[in-house]
Amino acid sequence: MLERPISKAGWTHVAFGDVVRLSKARVADPEAAGIERVVGLEHIEPGNLRIRRWGDVADGTTFTTLFKPGQVLFGKRRAYQRKVAVADFQGVCSGDIYVLESANDRLMPELLPFLCQTDAFFDHAVGTSAGSLSPRTNWTSLASFEFLLPPIQEQARLVEGLTAVDNSGNELERVVQTSESLIVPILRSLVGILDGDDEGSIVKGRAHRTPNGTPILSVKEFGSKVRQAVQVGPFGGSVSSKYFAESGVAVAKINNITPFGALDMSELVYLEASHARSLAGRYSIEEGDLLTAAQGATIGKSALADDRLSGAIISQHLIRVSCDRGRCLPEWLHAWFISPFVLRQIFGSIQGGTRGGLNTTDVEELIVPLPDLQDQVSHVRTLNGLRSTAEKARRRLERLAEMRARLLSLGGAE
Repeated sequence: MLERPISKAGWTHVAFGDVVRLSKARVADPEAAGIERVVGLEHIEPGNLRIRRWGDVADGTTFTTLFKPGQVLFGKRRAYQRKVAVADFQGVCSGDIYVLESANDRLMPELLPFLCQTDAFFDHAVGTSAGSLSPRTNWTSLASFEFLLPPIQEQARLVEGLTAVDNSGNELERVVQTSESLIVPILRSLVGILDGDDEGSIVKGRAHRTPNGTPILSVKEFGSKVRQAVQVGPFGGSVSSKYFAESGVAVAKINNITPFGALDMSELVYLEASHARSLAGRYSIEEGDLLTAAQGATIGKSALADDRLSGAIISQHLIRVSCDRGRCLPEWLHAWFISPFVLRQIFGSIQGGTRGGLNTTDVEELIVPLPDLQDQVSHVRTLNGLRSTAEKARRRLERLAEMRARLLSLGGAE
């Protein structure tokens, strides 16, 4: 990628406006001019230089700012959203987007989008924005941004390294998306459910078996027989902040569950050990318990407790599900709880209600296909293989992001 370190020898201080030009090209009637695509701020993804979405000019637009392939689109409104993209097609864009291009041969056009992604440039854009509800920066302010410009040979090396990082990142994102997109179809196929229509009819009719004969049971039928199978956290002030301590017994909360169905242990809170003893047992978590959100906009988020949460207490906005391990693997239960099959049931149980949340009866009535334990072991191994592939790709993406940040920092102001 970069075979030798980048040296800043020969780099010169310049203002952004010395090497970058604001394009003011306009087109009065985009459709008559043969332009098909329109780009708004909502079409630009923060941190992603590719434009993956757009609107159709034929559907109507008031935008007249013209952009062409190779030009850089920078969101001047709410610059803190870090919206920068490189056009690979011609179109018109919102007036809240600046169309930028290299002004002379001092700056490689390919380096411009990366320069616009540096922390220093964003800090300057945000710092020069005006307006309370919808702050905007302006071209005069952006043009005054000063930074160190490397010689053209070093620019080429930076572009090569950053492009390689982005290309690798795009491939890894595809790996993650492909792996995760296969989980639900494979889960369905393992129990003979062909598609979402099959799922819907099974849920509506509360069938006892799937099309291939896999039994379907409710949670209360395969719940733990040695402890409360479905338990909501304690209400009232039992887990209030007045009992929090720097250390003690951990409390599992909704924000400890990620959107991907994993655990996030970065923001744990703790109860005083003496107070936690009064809640232990009934509200305690064991490794392999399923935790699902019971309140608010996070309903549907679920994760499996691992040894890090063993002995912790559930908060009042979580429901703990403990299954009979001789009949149902926790990993199998979790796979279904984050699938459309169970999510459809969860949202159906609260739709039109006034309570805005799940209760233990709702969860007890949820139905799940339950093959023999030996088959579950095999099926879970298949699903874990896909999740492992996605997780490894995510970790590599994190390392690439760190490398990218280091390279981008070379283009910051000094």
